[in-house]
Amino acid sequence: MKAKILALLRERGEYVSGQELCQRFGVSRTAVWKAIGQLKKEGYHIEAVQNRGYRLVPETEVFGLHELESRMDTGWAGRPVIYYDELASTNLQAKLDAERGAAQGTLIVADMQTAGRGRRGKGWSSPAGTNVYFTLILKPDFDTDLTSMVTLVMGLAVAEGICRTCGVRAEIKWPNDIVVGGKKICGILAEMSVEREFIHYVVIGVGINVGKQEFPPEIAQTATSLWQECGRIVSRSQLIVNVMKAFEDRYGTFCRDGNLAGLMDDYNSLLVNSGREVRVLDPGGEFRGTSRGINEKGELLVEREGGEVTAVYAGEVSVRGMYGYV
Repeated sequence: MKAKILALLRERGEYVSGQELCQRFGVSRTAVWKAIGQLKKEGYHIEAVQNRGYRLVPETEVFGLHELESRMDTGWAGRPVIYYDELASTNLQAKLDAERGAAQGTLIVADMQTAGRGRRGKGWSSPAGTNVYFTLILKPDFDTDLTSMVTLVMGLAVAEGICRTCGVRAEIKWPNDIVVGGKKICGILAEMSVEREFIHYVVIGVGINVGKQEFPPEIAQTATSLWQECGRIVSRSQLIVNVMKAFEDRYGTFCRDGNLAGLMDDYNSLLVNSGREVRVLDPGGEFRGTSRGINEKGELLVEREGGEVTAVYAGEVSVRGMYGYV
């Protein structure tokens, strides 16, 4: 009920009477009073005026379960939300929950991670009160060879969610980095459980740099945050909701088509190195060429010097710009 009260107070932006809250949610005045008191203890500034009711005062965001639930207006993605002040890793927790039967759409969110991971097992700095760390559980019924494309679907959703939240243009560095102003702002890590070509679940984790922070020296030149790019505080909760809304829409198109054909144009319009010369760091041998966007399988098309086009599968391949990160 607390999330519903928050959502109504935020929507109105003015005083809502205690009587209306009682009638809307079918509870007593005492229950409403207790819920308001609990929200105040969580950090919400709620004014109570006799004969007028309650009003939520806009101020610095309170990040937590009720804030997320009160904003989540998706159909299935991000429902339910499971929130933790601290976790080792949202992906690890999501895998445990998926094994225990958690439904598709379950979203694991943490304010802080103590063992966050990126691609190839690299550590991901995850301080409290600063960034966004979440993992979405999927229970797909498509073939295993389509799972690698889910990362690209999420990449598109994150870029669109960032733009919708704070208006900056976010671009995609294939296959799983989001960049703003040429610097990395987000990493995405998908993992799955498969048995005999049957997908038990896919968990897809996202880490977005949001608040003001100092980056370690080794990444200071290639990393940024929304605070640095926007110059203002960005609501972490609304950012998560906007990403979930975009993902729900884009994932529906992907599942309908069975490939990325319906998303290719939008994805390629945000591909940061499209038309640029790139180095492909393939275990089978490094080569150079010009990025020509992705195909319907999510492979990066790289045109070599002689005109031959090679379709690069993500896997263990990395793509770098000729003169820097992008």
